[in-house]
Amino acid sequence: MLRLIHTADWHLGQSFHGQERFEEHRAFLAWLLDTLVERDADALLVAGDIFDVVNPSLRAQALLFDFIVDAHERLPRLDIVLIAGNHDSGNRIELPAPLMRRLRTHARGRVTWLDDGRLDAERLLVPLTDDAGATRAWCLALPFLRPAEVTGGPARDDDDDTRDPNRNDYVDGIARVHEQLIKAARERREPGQALVAMSHAHLRGAAVSEASERPIVIGGEESISAALFPDDIAYVALGHLHRAQKVGEARIRYSGSPLPLDFSEVTYPHQVVEATIDEATLAGVEAIAVPRPVAMHRLGPAPLDAVLAELEALEVDDALPRERWPWLEVRVTLEAPMPDLRARVDAALEGKALRLLRLERRLPRGQAEDAPERVALETLGPRRLFERTWQARWGEPPGEEVLADFDRLRQDVLDADEEDPA
Repeated sequence: MLRLIHTADWHLGQSFHGQERFEEHRAFLAWLLDTLVERDADALLVAGDIFDVVNPSLRAQALLFDFIVDAHERLPRLDIVLIAGNHDSGNRIELPAPLMRRLRTHARGRVTWLDDGRLDAERLLVPLTDDAGATRAWCLALPFLRPAEVTGGPARDDDDDTRDPNRNDYVDGIARVHEQLIKAARERREPGQALVAMSHAHLRGAAVSEASERPIVIGGEESISAALFPDDIAYVALGHLHRAQKVGEARIRYSGSPLPLDFSEVTYPHQVVEATIDEATLAGVEAIAVPRPVAMHRLGPAPLDAVLAELEALEVDDALPRERWPWLEVRVTLEAPMPDLRARVDAALEGKALRLLRLERRLPRGQAEDAPERVALETLGPRRLFERTWQARWGEPPGEEVLADFDRLRQDVLDADEEDPA
């Protein structure tokens, strides 16, 4: 029997409307460590977006490394497998790999190819062991696949003039990686050993967050099919989407983010997942709710009087230290401009242990239609922002060739940023 804890999307170092969340992340990791010990876990799978940005602060990195050291001290036989997500730098995730291996922690940030064009699958296969040290499963640790890593390269049999021009090279490349990795895992495993896949991707049909999940790849074809994970994969541990969910089958799951990463995620169930493997099959799945170290309140949208009444009704613990004061978003619908709105909300907050992070004004529909459209930049991916700018400048949407040029240019910028982290 093998007991796995699956989590993802920690986003350590996140700046939340300009405020750091260090205490929340530290509290979550302390809870997670206690949970691993309580559940006597054999392995911890972290399915990407460990950090919020490719160049995380030293403080954010210290959170991760302190957690790994503490976990090894309390559970010396625990296997930890980390993969890079689209928010992470694959190179940075792998940089301390030689040291982390001594702590039974395996970090995979990039895929690499052999000289003959085959995937270097061996480095992506991580053995998961039980208390006795016997290998009970193989983890197929597949980090986020950037287009530059899986498109182009050595010629393939279908690279000829008869190839369907409507096929997507990026999706084809992802499928090729999965097929080669699964083939290698099948060859490596012995009878009674399970296959456990871990990936950071957007599966077709899965529910996306309202505002906080930026597009995972440049271009429009970012979702992949769950059919890439055949039936002999006992469990698929996914990262990227913040809403905890299964995708078609109980064995294919997003753990979701352990903390709300935006006010739009307040009502989501935030959890980690325990998966139990018996021989080569999935024996059970259990969602474990993550306690919320800092409350998050979203008031409105409603007229100001109603919002102030909601605010007055909030139960607040004035004894909390400031770093544990709840986060607050206030959304007010207005019939006319109200220049002193912020002052009135601030007056209602006087003496309350609350931290107002966002005040949103909602104008009547007629006024909103007459006014220039305002869109929060964080709700748009770079490609969509480019499309809107082009449309405004030229009066028509950009063509496919223009978008392809933009995609290549942005990928070049992203690759350059990772090669020169300074």
